Amino acid sequence: MTIERIIRIMAGFFVLLSLALGLESSPIFVSAWFLAFTAFVGLNLLQSGFTNFCPPAILLRKLGVPEDGASCSR
Repeated sequence: MTIERIIRIMAGFFVLLSLALGLESSPIFVSAWFLAFTAFVGLNLLQSGFTNFCPPAILLRKLGVPEDGASCSR
C-alpha cells in the first residue's frame, strides 16, 4: 500500500467517523463539535491540494511506507 492510498483511507475514515459522532440523528452521537473535525479534515485536504504539504505523508515516509509519486507524498 502506498502513501497516497493510506492518506485517502485515513481522510475518508476520519470524515465518516466525525460525521457519525457529530450528527444528532446518529446512533453513536457524542457532540456536535465533532463536525468541526470534519471541517478540519476538509480544509487540510484543500490546502494539501494547493500546497503539496501533507504532514501525514512526512510521517508515513519516515515509517518506510513506499511512495507512488503522487502529489501528497512529495
